[in-house]
Amino acid sequence: MPTLPLTPDDLLTTTRTVRKRLDLTRPVPMDLVRECLEIALQAPSGSNRQGWHWVVVTDPAVRAAIGGFYRRAVESYLASEGSAARLFVDEPERAAVQRRVGESVAWLGDRMGEVPVLLIPCLRLSGGGELPAGNQAGLWGSLLPAAWSYMLAARARGLGTAWTTLHLAYEAEVAELLGLPAEVRQAALIPTAYYTGDTFRPAKRQPLDEVLHVDRW
Repeated sequence: MPTLPLTPDDLLTTTRTVRKRLDLTRPVPMDLVRECLEIALQAPSGSNRQGWHWVVVTDPAVRAAIGGFYRRAVESYLASEGSAARLFVDEPERAAVQRRVGESVAWLGDRMGEVPVLLIPCLRLSGGGELPAGNQAGLWGSLLPAAWSYMLAARARGLGTAWTTLHLAYEAEVAELLGLPAEVRQAALIPTAYYTGDTFRPAKRQPLDEVLHVDRW
């Protein structure tokens, strides 16, 4: 499929988390998902192991079941002190943004099962699926760049995505639902759909100098 006329900088700065603007009514062709995943497979992985696996869920009943687990996880999350909507309450400008984020999380929480494509990036682990006690950054670092590449490829092809891990509160239940082997662990849940509107722009972030450290802290 032809890609949108985006420069690399445009693509990197306007690939946003899409929740309320996901088009729940328009089917996404599997060929288009495969095209995005072919791009994802070009990402780096530790020792070139390429231990990633990708579960693409389109079956309405399975999507609805995953959506049910996700809804329960979202309800717990939004009631917690770590909820996006509860952050930066003493900074009015940021608090308003956080409330909107919380509202969009709730919206998607009610509708995750209706999103046309649910992508679950996974890693196949040695040792029966037990996560190591040591360097997990290296472990997940062999999958997350590929997942981000998928999201960038989707954006370039007119698709919206969102990165979420809330369903992992029910990882075992979702694994059973999908028939995942014991040694396969899930990393995220990425809803994928065409988006409505096209006003994506860079987000407001902290100034670089507030978070930049040169040579030492």
